[in-house]
Amino acid sequence: MVAAGTGPAAAQITANGPYYPPPSWDLTMPGASRFIILSNFGGAAVLDRETGLVWERSPSPNVFPWSNLSLLETTAHVHCNVGSVGNRLGWRLPTIQELASLADPTQLQPSLPAGHPFILTTEQQRFPTPGFWSATTSDPDTQGPGGYAWYLQFVPVATDLVISNGQKNSRRFAWCVRGGQGVDPQ
Repeated sequence: MVAAGTGPAAAQITANGPYYPPPSWDLTMPGASRFIILSNFGGAAVLDRETGLVWERSPSPNVFPWSNLSLLETTAHVHCNVGSVGNRLGWRLPTIQELASLADPTQLQPSLPAGHPFILTTEQQRFPTPGFWSATTSDPDTQGPGGYAWYLQFVPVATDLVISNGQKNSRRFAWCVRGGQGVDPQ
């Protein structure tokens, strides 16, 4: 079967702007050149040139359970899966490794690289904070609402970042991401 159109192709075959080489996880860059605010997302998303991931520039100020029994409350997964950032869908909750890739343990409140373009709320930047959910479970019960999942606080306790597991029905922030491999434990 052959399909033929009567007009020119609608796909863009050239691109304006700088060329960014494929990301490499062995690359380290200073925050000022590592992150690019994406104008085609209306400035609402940021490209991480180290990982190739696209992050929300400003994570939601709301907290969500990772999962719940009632199904009446939006979970962190649902928030990302149905959310639109820069008029684009296709967002998800990051893995714990992806979330941790944003952290810079040499920085304090928040523990993000110097010169980062992210906009966090005051509550997201101070201790104690609920932290940010990841999509990564920390027990064999990956399907049920009980159990534990990994989260990260971008606020160090003493000199250590908090990467821990928490009950899936506890409420934490969600920082949505696009691209990468991810996981889908749902």
